[in-house]
Amino acid sequence: MNIIVVGVNHKTAPVEIREKLAFNEKHVEDSLRKLVEYTHLSESVILSTCNRVEIYARAHHKEMGIENIKSFICGFHGLERTQVDEYLYSYANEETVEHLFKVTASLDSMVVGEPQILGQVKEAYSTARSLRATGMLLNQLFERAFTAAKKVRAETSIAENAVSISYAAVELAKKIFDRLDDKAVMLVGAGEMSELAARHLVSNGVKVVMVSNRTFDRAVELARELKGNAIRFENFPDELERTDIVICSTAAPHFIIKKEDVEAALHRRKNQPMFFIDIAVPRNIDPAVNDIENAYLYDIDDLEGVIESNKREREKEAQKAMSIVKKEVDQFLHWMDTLDAVPTIVALRERVEKIRIDEMEKTFSKWSGLTDKERLAIDNMSAAMFNKFLHTPIVSLKKQTESKDGHWYLKVVKDLFNLD
Repeated sequence: MNIIVVGVNHKTAPVEIREKLAFNEKHVEDSLRKLVEYTHLSESVILSTCNRVEIYARAHHKEMGIENIKSFICGFHGLERTQVDEYLYSYANEETVEHLFKVTASLDSMVVGEPQILGQVKEAYSTARSLRATGMLLNQLFERAFTAAKKVRAETSIAENAVSISYAAVELAKKIFDRLDDKAVMLVGAGEMSELAARHLVSNGVKVVMVSNRTFDRAVELARELKGNAIRFENFPDELERTDIVICSTAAPHFIIKKEDVEAALHRRKNQPMFFIDIAVPRNIDPAVNDIENAYLYDIDDLEGVIESNKREREKEAQKAMSIVKKEVDQFLHWMDTLDAVPTIVALRERVEKIRIDEMEKTFSKWSGLTDKERLAIDNMSAAMFNKFLHTPIVSLKKQTESKDGHWYLKVVKDLFNLD
């Protein structure tokens, strides 16, 4: 009984390789049905995201199971092994369990602590289970992985510190304003980062959004998506007085928001605070704005400083999270060992019994004059001898499988007697 995984992720393969190996929703259903037809595989789950493609399976034989999955991946996508071998990784048993628990707890993500991966793993497992591609072993594995991820979220702060430009901007806005649901935001320039920041602000309660862009059609399009209003680029300075949060990112090589613009807006606003995020390079907002009372300006370097600080905090929390994962892995492996102990003991007895019968038959063939009574006596004597020989190791094995290191004892027994 082996748990294996074969896959690629953002650490081992560039996007042009990952996209060739990706499975869309229909591919996953077809693939799960085909995977169980392989001789050495009996359960499977396919996890396919933008950053990783992994196939988890229960395998009767470890090496052959891994080969089955690699062959399936290449065959399904019409690729030669030489095209993907250098990017694929594979793990078995304890390494597989630890890998999945780390993935689910977002300790193996491109951004440590990001929340999306847990939902993606749950969806992959739900799909496999609905198609009856999983059984007792993978069901237990994934349920325990979700438990570990839940504990990591509850007992650490791994997801609480922003580590992207857009999230950092929202985090700073929350520090400046007590609430965001009564604030208005204006995008000056409709680039990707400013759009992301605006979306995060909207998801955090902001209801009034204005979009200004040199290409007015783009402003209209984005404003529609954000349920806001489009403003012609030449008119945006007139709207500053109605704006609490300004996110600026244009290709202009000079300052487009000057100190006097902000002073005038604040005067008309009766000095209600304004928050400016300048994520343009070169900068679009005059740094002198920061000298104005009730004007708070952060540029890309300020945001990156926040991000670096937060990354260090996440790394500290990741160490705590890893301790939680290790404990959960040990508990799952102990559960696996209790399942594996009985078949291991049976296999050991069968191996020893075969040796006893074979050696006894050789002896009988040389002593043709033995009576039935003498043969029975030798049979009983050898059986008793081997039973006494096995008694202490079997009792010890049963006891050790109840300890946290039980899987190592089982592995040693299997290796010593070649029970796989």
